[in-house]
Amino acid sequence: MKGFKTVVLSACAVILAAFAAANIMLFLQKDDISGRPYRVEASRIEQLISESKSFDLADYDYISAVEKLDENNRQTFYNSDSDYLIKEIDSSIYRFDYRFTNDNYTVFLLVNLSLGFMALAIAVILFFVYHKIIRPFNKLCDVPFELSKGNLTTPLKENKSRLFGRFVWGLDLLREKLEQQKTQELSLQKEKKTLVLSLSHDIKTPLSVIELYAKALEKDLYRGEEKKKEIGKSICSKCDEIKGYVDEIIKASNEDFLDLTVDNGEFYLSAVVAKIKAFYSYKLMLLKCDFTVGKFCDCLLKGDINRSVEVLQNIIENAIKYGDGKLINISFSQEEDCIIISVSNTGSKLSENELTHIFDSFWRGSNVGSNSGSGLGLYICRQLMKKMDGDIFASCYEGIMSVSAVFRMVS
Repeated sequence: MKGFKTVVLSACAVILAAFAAANIMLFLQKDDISGRPYRVEASRIEQLISESKSFDLADYDYISAVEKLDENNRQTFYNSDSDYLIKEIDSSIYRFDYRFTNDNYTVFLLVNLSLGFMALAIAVILFFVYHKIIRPFNKLCDVPFELSKGNLTTPLKENKSRLFGRFVWGLDLLREKLEQQKTQELSLQKEKKTLVLSLSHDIKTPLSVIELYAKALEKDLYRGEEKKKEIGKSICSKCDEIKGYVDEIIKASNEDFLDLTVDNGEFYLSAVVAKIKAFYSYKLMLLKCDFTVGKFCDCLLKGDINRSVEVLQNIIENAIKYGDGKLINISFSQEEDCIIISVSNTGSKLSENELTHIFDSFWRGSNVGSNSGSGLGLYICRQLMKKMDGDIFASCYEGIMSVSAVFRMVS
């Protein structure tokens, strides 16, 4: 807001300075005598009279009459109703009547009116900017801060402004999404905590039995070998039971730790390619990496266009991060009712043994080096592709890594 006030004050100062400068210049400006148009015309007529040539006053805009002083008009010669010049030509006196209007006032009026309209236009623009942009934005500037603090319950007021209507709508969607995720996370944590407590309680029963058997064996309470074998089998059975509980805990910990929603529909292959090219062409040019996109036949695909772009972006980001930065290529192929989009990069150092794990969650290969990451990128890609009825696979040969996403075509 302070910045806008500074802009307004600066604009007012500039306008006032323009008014002052224009009026001072007009006030100080004096007519150049030699440049007055009626004097120019009088000089031309004077030259014609000196050369004894005729002239036609119709050819002149400012000189309205030329009269020579003689005995007949001596009394009235100097009593003209018009402004006039007196010139001596060849020992004779001539009076040049002229009509000339000083346009300084007109110019002054036009300049000030122009500056006034300009000032009014600037004022209207500043008023519009304040009421349509600055003021609504000031009301929204605290929203991201409130969202960061976790204040997600207060809905945003609807705004029909063309400038901020979609922005407010997007912020409200973000707020609702964060609130929904927070609720789901709390619910999931509660369910997992309840499950862990329940399984922990269930583990105590077989663990107590194992403890009793172990103490009995320690005190050599069982004499017969058959009885000892029976006890051993019981201990193994209880251990298997505990292992089953532990497996359930591990499974519950791994399930649904990511909430990946997909809005399946139909979209054109060219739309996805256009988004990818628009984002990566300039970026890879700055990185001095050759980026090529192969030819393809446009067709209609099944799935979520935004999630599809996300999948390809994840693959390309991995190619940038773990490749040698020389070449990234996107190619297309068709098999039956599917379109396969393959992203290849040079400089791969991944072994065949590691290739089978790249789609596992939290797994990172030996080629990560100093690159940061969570090990979830390709795992998320696989989950998204499955939800879009597609698939994803990878291959590596002669230092070239290729990750391919399989999309279903609309039949």
